[in-house]
Parts: sequence; C-alpha cells; structure tokens
Amino acid sequence: MTINDIHTHLQENSKNLTNEFKRLFHGRGGLYDGWKHLTIDSINDILSVALYFEEEKEKELLEMLKLFVASTRHKTIVLQRRYIKGAPSEVIVGELLDNIFVIENAMKIKLNLLSNRNSGYFPDMKNGREFVRENSKDKNVLNLFSYTCAFSVAAMIGGAKKVSNIDMSKGALSTGRANHYLNDIETRGVSFHPYNILKSFSRIKKKGPYDLIIIDPPTFQKGSFEATKDYKKLIMKLPQIASEDCTLLACLNSPDLDAEFIKELIKELAPSFKFVKRLENVEEFVSIDENRSLKNLIFQRNK
Repeated sequence: MTINDIHTHLQENSKNLTNEFKRLFHGRGGLYDGWKHLTIDSINDILSVALYFEEEKEKELLEMLKLFVASTRHKTIVLQRRYIKGAPSEVIVGELLDNIFVIENAMKIKLNLLSNRNSGYFPDMKNGREFVRENSKDKNVLNLFSYTCAFSVAAMIGGAKKVSNIDMSKGALSTGRANHYLNDIETRGVSFHPYNILKSFSRIKKKGPYDLIIIDPPTFQKGSFEATKDYKKLIMKLPQIASEDCTLLACLNSPDLDAEFIKELIKELAPSFKFVKRLENVEEFVSIDENRSLKNLIFQRNK
C-alpha cells in the first residue's frame, strides 16, 4: 500500500464526519501491507496519528497528512511516536487547546494527546461501553481495572444504581472522577478505589453483591497483572461477589490468547456463569485475525 493509497483511504473514510471520534486508518489490524505500525484518528477537528515503530517515509507521510487536512475539517495534527520511549507527542499542524475530550455516543472522555503513552481513551472498547450503558439500569456495577472510568460513565448514563471503580492508579481514578463531572453526572453513587485488585477482594466484596461485573485488565502490567496466570484468580472469586443473576463482561486484548481461554476458565472456576455471546468489534477496528483482536465476552449467572 502506497502513501497515495492511504490518502485515498482517508478521503473515503472521512466522508460525513461528525464531532464524534472515528478511526480513519487502522493499520494495527494487519489488513494493509507495510502499515501495521500506523493508526490515524479523527477527534473533532484534530487528526491524531500514531507510529508504533520508525517509518522511513515519515516525512512523505506527514506531507500527505498536511495535504489531507487542508481539505477537511481538521485544524490540528498530533503525531505520537510510540517507538521512542518517553518522548512526548508533537503538534505538527495547528495548536492543541487545553482540556480536550473525545465524544463517543454523546459521552465525553478527557484526553491527553501529548502523552507518549495511552491518551486516557481506548476507542476499540466502544461496543463494550454501549453494552454496559444498555444493561446497567438499577444495577450495582463493579468496574475492575477501571482506568479513567469510561465504563462507569456509561453505566451511570444507563441508570446504574451504584458503580465501584477499582484501579491501582490514583491519577487514572482522578481523571475518571473528572470524566463524570464532564458529563454532568452526580458522583454520589460512584466510588473510586486505588486498590491492587488481586489483594483487595475482601474490601471489594463489602460493596457487593454486584449485578454487573466488568473485567477489563491489561494483558501484562509489570508487578500487578499478567493475564496468563492472573485472570483465573479473578474468575475464581466471582461467585463470592456476584448477585444471583449477575451479568459479566469479561474483556481480553491479548493477541496470544483467544476467547476459549476465558470460556474455559469460567467453565472450570465459575460454572454458574454461562456464555451468552461475544460482542462484535467496532467496524473501523477490523483485524485480519479476529481471534487475535479484542475479545468482549458476555456471561450470565444462572440462579
């Protein structure tokens, strides 16, 4: 695929843009030869570009992107070179205002586009958040590995009775609280706990039983979580904290572990939960191998 081909692809995908987030180019899915290291997102009037390893044609790519934005609604280009450890992102065109946010299904989530790490928003989880929003009415929700609490915002918009957000990062939880305020959500029924999840089940249990449980861990986080050995520790605790008719959203974004990994753990360690379905992934995030892409699995506990 040539840079001119990418330009054509961007033009086609940018038709009928709104102020909501849209991924315009998803090289990470492996569908475009030679560009697995590139993603391009539209965030209102910002074009957010990420390179996951060095690109020898970077100068030519950036010139094409400048040409592209000249004929679109975009006023700013932000380039994130993820392959350079600790390097901040760079504003290539225009300027970046303070307190920016992304819009998803009319929900607002704060962004940090000048970080060389995660921006505070995982767009591929859109369908998971929509499921939570549609299935939270009057429920007590547990949001494990909550990060910046986007699931919690979705749950509260959907009418949740209570939400408990659990994450080791106090900074992420602080942003999560700000995300609730950004959406005019009263946080009286929302709690934010900087716990090590694997060591805090007694405290987590006190706020149960939970009617909807979300498990969205990192595949690997040094010193805190490793999916291959730690996911089962979460599953085996489920019967102790779940209500009799609890719904479980179990997420996994490891390219090396397929959906059967979670299904087998549930079958062995929490057999009262029965598999319902796997949520479809967002269309713009299509992958050449869906078994290696994001897995959002729904389970329902039988009374």
